[in-house]
This record gives sequence, structure tokens and C-alpha cells, in this order.
Amino acid sequence: MNNIILVAGATGDLGSRLCKHLLKNGASVRALVREQSNQQKVNELHESGVEVIAVHFADEKGLVSACKGVSCVVSVLAGLRDVIVTAQSQLLHAAVKAGVPRFIPSDFCTDFTQLQFGENRNFDLRREFQSVLETSNIRATSVFNGAFAYVLQYNIPLLDTKAKTITYYSGKADWQIDFTTIEDTAAFTAYAALDDNAPRFLRIAGFRFSPNELEALTGRVFGEHFKLKEQGTLEQFSAYIQKLRTENPDGENQLYPQWQQMQYLYSMFAAHHHMLDNDRYSGVSWQTAETTLNEINNNKIA
Repeated sequence: MNNIILVAGATGDLGSRLCKHLLKNGASVRALVREQSNQQKVNELHESGVEVIAVHFADEKGLVSACKGVSCVVSVLAGLRDVIVTAQSQLLHAAVKAGVPRFIPSDFCTDFTQLQFGENRNFDLRREFQSVLETSNIRATSVFNGAFAYVLQYNIPLLDTKAKTITYYSGKADWQIDFTTIEDTAAFTAYAALDDNAPRFLRIAGFRFSPNELEALTGRVFGEHFKLKEQGTLEQFSAYIQKLRTENPDGENQLYPQWQQMQYLYSMFAAHHHMLDNDRYSGVSWQTAETTLNEINNNKIA
């Protein structure tokens, strides 16, 4: 029997790559898109062999129809509460009504089950949807990939190629931080979507390093010394983030306000994957840290 996988958010970077890997693995793919989706990306999905369905997420009848005969729904939607909680809930309820057995939510991030509420606003929204998902009559699998590797190209404090510094927090110089490329996350998730025995949580990291290990790695790749820079305690950092958040209420309506970007950095040092499921599927060739840094050094997107 041919697996039909429905992907919500297929016009995005992760979603389009996921569709590619699903097709490569022999699945039939349906993509839910909004009417205002980028037409060029929609055309590219069509041309690759994906069945594209334009829907309004408030249209329950349309969503249920799109979910008919589907073996797994994968959400790679991105946004705030109206997307992560409301739209995903609408999609979830339609999947249940249509008899879809499995659902993969848009939880592609650090393992937020290790974090306290309030430590990362965008993760809190995923936690809120998780409470809806857990009470639904459907089998769920979340894929936690740590941080997406491309963030390392943006001179975040962890790796500032302009200042030649590596920032860390007290007691965290040997803390392992998880990273995975979008491509590897898509490849792994495609296997998970086709795996009827996939567990509730899958944790992956294409590569991981500590600040101390990163110092040595940057020396080899960039050919110059990056200075380790201790930046106080995580508790102090958290308090500073909360201060910025309080002073910037407009940020609550923005996906990545400055304080939210800081919360992502905080999460890198507050939670990591104690066990990895990288070996569950043999078809993923994980991109290494050295390759990623070489791409950054050569001004390519990692």
C-alpha cells in the first residue's frame, strides 16, 4: 500500500525539502498551501510530483477532505499562536475526523520538554499545542533537532566571526550544543513520517560541540584564534531577557523580536539531547560541524 503523507507548510525551506525526501522514499505527497502562498514555490511542488491543495485552515470540511486516505500528517508551519496553536489544532482535528493514524507537529527545535514555561516564548506555543495533541486520538511523533545549523552564519554570540569570539555562560564551557542542518532534518523527518513504529519523541543532532570544542574547531577552519568569552550566569542572562521583553510589548506580535532571539541562545545552554536517535534510520548522511563552518568561512549558507 502506497503511503500518502500530507505536509502543511510545504512552500517553506524545511517543507519543500521534506517533500523532496518523501518523494525520493516512494511516498505520495499532498501539500496544503494557503491561497496567498508564493506561486513559484507552488509550481515547483506541482512539477516535482506533489499534489497541491489550497485550503483555508478555518474550512474544516476542506481540511477533512484533504486528510482522507492520509497515513501521516506532518506540520512544518511557522508562526505565532494563530499558526502554532490555532491552525495546527484545526489541522489536527481534521486529521482525527478523517481517520489519519499519525501526526508530526511543528516541533523542530531544542527539546523544550526540558525547559520551564517562560524561558522561550516560541517553544511555549509548541508546548501549548502539545497539550492539545496529547488529548487527541492520534499517534504523535515530535522531531527535536536542536538548533538549525544555519544560525551559525549570523554572528550570534556563540560564534561571532567578526569579533572572533565564542560566548558561553558560567559553568557551560563543556556543555554540548545540538545542531542539525535543514536538509538533514528534512531527510530524517521523511523517514519518521513513513515509520509506523516511530516513538513519541525523536531527538537528533547532525553535530554537537561545546564552546571549548568550538574554540579548537574555529582555529582549524578559520586559521585564527577565537577568544572564549564568559558572559555571566544563565540566571543573569534570563533576567536580562525578561527585562527586554517587558520593555518591548510589541515584540509579543513579532516572530523573532530581539528578546526572542536571545531566548533561543539561552535555550542552547539550558537544554540539550541526552540521547540521540540519529542511527534509527540509515539513510541520513549527517553534515559535520567542520563542513558547516567551512561553508560559513566561504560565505555560503550552512
